[in-house]
Amino acid sequence: MNPAIPLDSYRHKGLRKLLIQNLRKKGILEEQVLAAMEKVPRHFFFDSSFLEYAYEDNPFPIGAGQTISQPYTVAFQTQLLQIKKGEKILEIGTGSGYQACILAVLGAKVFTIERQKSLFDKTNKFLPSLGFSSVKTFYGDGYKGLPAFAPYDKMIVTAAAPFIPDPLLDQLKPEGILVIPLGAHDVQTMTTLRKLSDGSFERQEHGAFRFVPMLENRSKGI
Repeated sequence: MNPAIPLDSYRHKGLRKLLIQNLRKKGILEEQVLAAMEKVPRHFFFDSSFLEYAYEDNPFPIGAGQTISQPYTVAFQTQLLQIKKGEKILEIGTGSGYQACILAVLGAKVFTIERQKSLFDKTNKFLPSLGFSSVKTFYGDGYKGLPAFAPYDKMIVTAAAPFIPDPLLDQLKPEGILVIPLGAHDVQTMTTLRKLSDGSFERQEHGAFRFVPMLENRSKGI
């Protein structure tokens, strides 16, 4: 991420339109999600040296061993959340902040946790400069969730989890949805859990994806 906000040129807007067309061909059909992704300039979250990669449908390294997720993955997870305006969303793994901004454009009240101190420091300053001061960023351990602001209507995990942390399940509202890529190996299964009114969970699987690992505890930072 560059502390100076780059320009959003006609070329960038044209590349976003092409990306949206590509996502639609790949099966992303929720128009609100596509509109949000067309509105948020993905190249804002890239270093200026790599802007030409911003609208390829691929993940890309952002430092600290993390990546900005593939646009298709961002769209797919967001679509699974079924966001309604005003809902409180907990994101585990802020990363570049791109996913959080997509959620905010959809009208969600976003709380997001990052364990990498260097990434937290960047997004904590950068997102308000983009006009996303409503996104609440926190430095902490995603496995513990964020109990101070619970319960949450929806949750999204943007890293590969070897298991579902109990605190996340506890902090989810009845009828709430958790979207999480499950698996300790190279490939994970995108999974949704809906919390039923009796406290049990309805589970669905949505295919194979690849994520960086979800790690416990905070990094020491610099």
